[in-house]
Amino acid sequence: MLLKSLLLFLLFQFCTCRDTIRWNEQQLKDVDGEVLVSKENNFELGFFSPGVSSHRYVGIWYSQSKISAKTVVWIANRDSPINDTSGVLKMNRYGELALYAYNMENIPIWSTNASQSVQNTDTLNRYVQLLDTGNLVVFRDGRNGSLILWQSFDYPTDTLIPGMKSGLNWKKGLDWHLTSWKSQDDPGKGDYAFRVDPNHNATPQYFVYKGFTKYWRVDAGPWPNFVSNANEMYITLPYKSNAISILKLKDSGLFQHLLWNGADHQWVEMWSSPKYPCDWYGHCGANSKCSPDNINLFECECIPGYEPKSVDGWNRRDGIDGCVSKRVRVSKCRNGEGFVKVARVKDPDTSNVARLRTSMSAKECEQECLKNCSCTAYMSITLERVANCLTWYDDLMDMLVYTGAGRDLYVRVDKISLAEARNSQGFFRSGKVLIPILTALVALLLIIILSVWLLKKKRKTRDYLDAEELEETKRHPELQFFDLNTLIAATDNFSDANKLGQGGFGSVYKGELPNEQKVAIKRLSRTSRQGIEEFKNEVALIARLQHRNLVKLLGCCIKGEERILVLEYMPHKSLDSFLFDNTRRSLLNWEKRFEIINGVARGVLYLHRDSRLRIIHRDLKTSNVLLDAKLDPKISDFGMARIFQGDQLLEKTNRVVGTYGYMSPEYAVFGRFSTKSDVFSFGIILLEIVSGKRNNGSYEMHYSINLIGHVWQLWVEDKVLEIVDSSLLEIYQLDEALRCIQVGLLCVQEDLKDRPAMSAVVFMLSGETSLPSPKQPAFVFRTSSSIVDDPFIPNESYSSNSLTITNMEAR
Repeated sequence: MLLKSLLLFLLFQFCTCRDTIRWNEQQLKDVDGEVLVSKENNFELGFFSPGVSSHRYVGIWYSQSKISAKTVVWIANRDSPINDTSGVLKMNRYGELALYAYNMENIPIWSTNASQSVQNTDTLNRYVQLLDTGNLVVFRDGRNGSLILWQSFDYPTDTLIPGMKSGLNWKKGLDWHLTSWKSQDDPGKGDYAFRVDPNHNATPQYFVYKGFTKYWRVDAGPWPNFVSNANEMYITLPYKSNAISILKLKDSGLFQHLLWNGADHQWVEMWSSPKYPCDWYGHCGANSKCSPDNINLFECECIPGYEPKSVDGWNRRDGIDGCVSKRVRVSKCRNGEGFVKVARVKDPDTSNVARLRTSMSAKECEQECLKNCSCTAYMSITLERVANCLTWYDDLMDMLVYTGAGRDLYVRVDKISLAEARNSQGFFRSGKVLIPILTALVALLLIIILSVWLLKKKRKTRDYLDAEELEETKRHPELQFFDLNTLIAATDNFSDANKLGQGGFGSVYKGELPNEQKVAIKRLSRTSRQGIEEFKNEVALIARLQHRNLVKLLGCCIKGEERILVLEYMPHKSLDSFLFDNTRRSLLNWEKRFEIINGVARGVLYLHRDSRLRIIHRDLKTSNVLLDAKLDPKISDFGMARIFQGDQLLEKTNRVVGTYGYMSPEYAVFGRFSTKSDVFSFGIILLEIVSGKRNNGSYEMHYSINLIGHVWQLWVEDKVLEIVDSSLLEIYQLDEALRCIQVGLLCVQEDLKDRPAMSAVVFMLSGETSLPSPKQPAFVFRTSSSIVDDPFIPNESYSSNSLTITNMEAR
């Protein structure tokens, strides 16, 4: 330790921490290990070798005081490496910053090309400086101050950092774009490029290209700042004092938005694309739409009025050939044609085939498209609160179906297809047709009910897995099956001394396996109302979920009537055991609470979007957020979770499960749930973490309202920071706390359409976007803190001892 301290002392004594190189001054030599360091120690410039390569490059990276993992954001000589450590970076006699190597002193390997010709006196006034933004700039001093002759921000490599632009500058003729590395060990220009579409006639579009082929088209979502004016058009990441984020184009073609997590010393992926088949450009070909969450069926579907061009390809689940008009010989020009709506889609590609008309209503847009026989579709869009018209004049490419976002596209179809569409829409509106259909459905339902009853009777009404079900469960990969005797020994025969908690499902015990691994053992009660289906559901789902903010399922045990789950052990139990305990809550300082909020948000986002299965948890609450040894959060209890299909906005159930105080209004009252139901629950958790109070608690002077109402009242009175937990002793980040409260209120808005998606929530929490004002939340006013008196929950539906019409199941 003493030797290490001495070496560090000597290193700092001889470190030349400078940010500037001037003509005829000390050069930057690779052999000496010298670096430029920006003024506030944000960035460094020097020589490095990527990965296992021995080649040397000049690059810029975040200072280790900011980012402990070396992250190179720009490279000078990416296609011209030096084979040894003889590199020298200096200002040459032409006023350029130039890179030279051994035996090549007169021929630069790389230079800035700051000027074609220069006078000696001009050279003396030039210098290069590494700024705290990460921008390397060649300046020339003059009477009117410093003039920028060249800057690295005009020549991005594979990474976009705050302040850097991606787009076009028509005045200067600049094309700011990213180009991937060839590989992790070779930063030379790779196969992929991220750039704006130069051929747009309507709305600007960004693509990832593979060579000259479109690989992925940017869709709507949490996107950086966009600027467009007469001189330039670009996107840029905003500067944030409390967060560091970058956009990165990997050598695989994956485009990522990364946020630095200082606590874990690693980059956290906010989002990335392309990942799934529907992400790739034109995956389903022309005139079709792709449903990314359609797990069981073919993800490609022709739009109205079209059919597969290649039926054989379609049957092979290959939609690359796309779709063609069903009736080529039936004219769509002033022949009784019309438009059919395709709901909630990503805008089709507008390159060279679309036109934007401003200040035009939806009806005017329809007429504009109808009067032009070449118009194939239209869309009414709102930009800066003004209705505009977007029309297409060729095949429709790269359409993607969204669950709760996207815009409605109106596709031109011939008169026959239009009549078919209208008939299908009006089919169930006709009473003459509806009555026999309902009769048939009732008869079918009775047959199904009878069949299920007979099947259950045949199985001797056992409420445990039979051999067939056991084999079905065992087919899940990476799932270990434990012997019952092993778990009995691990828990000392399920002794009360090892009990961690208990719920409607049964009890959870601490256990220690023969290999000394500590585990949590969840034993379902034989009398539990959470029966075999919930057990199978939890096994099936958790076995396929892998995320640092989700509790990991290690295995299960099935023997006779025993149904047991073996999960990773969380030594600090659940979040509510800290938040609502007067002595333990002080252990959660603001920094840790903010980390927990972000961790839970990333976990829910993974369930909703990144887990391949779109999963709705349906029982998010603080007691289902467990804390590991570092107090990092992990979401648990997936017995009530449901897989959500991509083309659904809402799903309805007659069996409402969950916990009062965390249920969204549309779920508690009508049994309708969606990803926005989880967003509501997350909003409650967020507000509880900030305040240290339960949603269903009492609030002294505000005894007539719950936590949501209390926060809302303070928000209206502009005193919302009063809700912050007093145990924090005012030691917290005001901007972060205010942002969290505002995000929480946005999540608990009454109308689910107003609530943000979890991708937007994660982005909002990062502080990289301005937040909209929340509308009045649900469940604001209550006559008391009692669940029984909640006006939004039917009085007959809260009993835990009997089933009711709505079949509510509180936990």
